[in-house]
Amino acid sequence: MVASPEAVEFVRQHGGLLFVWADHAQCCTGTLTYLEASVDSPGPQHDFLRLSGEGSGFQLMFDPHGHRMPDEVHLDVKGWRRKRVRAYWNGCTYAIDADHAAGDGSSTESSGR
Repeated sequence: MVASPEAVEFVRQHGGLLFVWADHAQCCTGTLTYLEASVDSPGPQHDFLRLSGEGSGFQLMFDPHGHRMPDEVHLDVKGWRRKRVRAYWNGCTYAIDADHAAGDGSSTESSGR
């Protein structure tokens, strides 16, 4: 996990627990996988793994939604009026996953931020 100081402080101020999960959208190149993040649980439909945020002072709950884990989850705070944590797959906004569209789910290629 790579978290900005602002993200660490935001999560700590909101209870010390961050939920991050993979979500999907179909596009012409296959399936786009992107990460959603919230200090509030999105509900019981997710299968979260508890990951320690070493040295960060908070816990990260991560649901890869059938994908292999990213090498890194990057966290930052975005928003001017309503601040929120944004999560990035290996530092990128989304990953193109052609194999997941075919039902394999094992190969994820990172794409630009």
